[in-house]
Amino acid sequence: MKKIFWLGMGIAIGAIAVRKVTQARGALGPAGLNRAVGQLSDSIHNFADAVREGMSEREGDLRGALGLDSVDPAASTGRRAAVGPSI
Repeated sequence: MKKIFWLGMGIAIGAIAVRKVTQARGALGPAGLNRAVGQLSDSIHNFADAVREGMSEREGDLRGALGLDSVDPAASTGRRAAVGPSI
């Protein structure tokens, strides 16, 4: 009975090992590498989009808090006043 148990365990472990090796080989091949790079690219784009959205939201909060939303953008020249003595 013990021999049958250990035979079954060996077969199960062997099957799992073959599956893991097959998965690792597929992940290291060109298709697996392309898939990994594509997922990384998608993650970076999603992160950048989330950062842009957060920046826009925060900018709106700051503009509202400083009262800059009520200023007419056409009247503004977009230039800063000179600091210091004029020569």
